[in-house]
Amino acid sequence: MKNQELFERAQRRIPAGVNSPVRAFRAVGGTPPFFERAAGAYLWDAEGRRYIDYLGSWGPMVAGHTHAVVHLAVQEAAARALAFGAPAAAEIKLAALRCRLVPSVEMVRLVSSGTEATMTAVRLARGFTGRSLIVKFEGCYHGHADSLLVKAGSGALTFGNPSSAGVPADTAAHTVVLEYNNLSQVDGLFDTQGANIAGVIVEPVAGNMNLVLPAKGFLEKLRERCTRHGAVLILDEVMTGFRVALGGAQARFGIRPDLTTLGKVIGGGLPVGAVGGRREIMEKIAPLGPVYQAGTLSGNPVAVAAGLATLKLVQQPGFCERVEATTRRLVEGLNAEAKKADLAFCAQSIGSMFGVYFRASPPASLGEVMESDKERFNRFFHAMLERGVYLAPSAYEAGFVSGAHGEAEIERTLEAAREAFATLKQGKA
Repeated sequence: MKNQELFERAQRRIPAGVNSPVRAFRAVGGTPPFFERAAGAYLWDAEGRRYIDYLGSWGPMVAGHTHAVVHLAVQEAAARALAFGAPAAAEIKLAALRCRLVPSVEMVRLVSSGTEATMTAVRLARGFTGRSLIVKFEGCYHGHADSLLVKAGSGALTFGNPSSAGVPADTAAHTVVLEYNNLSQVDGLFDTQGANIAGVIVEPVAGNMNLVLPAKGFLEKLRERCTRHGAVLILDEVMTGFRVALGGAQARFGIRPDLTTLGKVIGGGLPVGAVGGRREIMEKIAPLGPVYQAGTLSGNPVAVAAGLATLKLVQQPGFCERVEATTRRLVEGLNAEAKKADLAFCAQSIGSMFGVYFRASPPASLGEVMESDKERFNRFFHAMLERGVYLAPSAYEAGFVSGAHGEAEIERTLEAAREAFATLKQGKA
């Protein structure tokens, strides 16, 4: 069946034909491919076309698609049970591994998604401090919980609507939004509202307004201010966890948060997330404490098995360094090809995450991200798609490289980029 036919059928039964907004391709135009299988660094659509994948299911496929080790672990777990809704020994293994790899995490609660993890973290911060005010940053996306859908990134940016209908004004009123990387705004808010702030939640490396790196001193300032005023610092590492370093962005930048949220990678592509942190905060969660959280599928045995297998691969000596080097090779190649074409373009990376921007220099804030040439990105996206390279279908998303991407995939991608840049320069795309 053709992609267009599948898309038309989907729209009759599914809102916009997709089950998550960015997949609809409305930001870039055209018909989204409907995928049927994946292996290694590749995806195949319903028409049998193969693509080099730089989306990685939005991050979790750090080892590549359908890795034999992960696949076997999932099969063995599924043969025993699809779900228990009760404790299982494998949950202890995953929790212990999380605590060992991320030193700031002393206790952990497994959940079923990144959204659930961040929602729980915010509730814990409020329950622990007895305060109501939460601070977030423009363009950082922490899932679709009501209190966090205020000037959010990702799909909300894609549609030019940074807040969501259906979020009560009095709920949004308990969230203060600052500019990412703006140290003076952080100081100003804490000087006036420090006693009312329950917590600060931030993507240590923003990945939902494209890739934006933290400015020097930004994360350190958040840690210092939260400590001084008794607020909870929450690092949302749903994207960065085990991608920018084995211990996450907090290990790379030397920041110790009070709470950490994780997802994606720790489930190897299956639905799982986690919130963890200081023992005294985590002991406030039910049934030990008064902060309620529950989930029938939390700690699902199949997802836990996939996560354990994936993290086993990530821990292999040299794995993270090798994937980071591959990502750097991709970014350097893209910059070189754009320079040859004399285009306003730049790319950068950290770990196995990367960003591409149609502007002269990498952005440091949402405002600078929005200055990028979105229409030129859209033409570039389709030119790459036609040449078998699948990027995130939005100018406001980071890209991901996996352990399955090798020299052949990078060379083919750069060849496609060379041709795509040429068409842009000639005005043919």
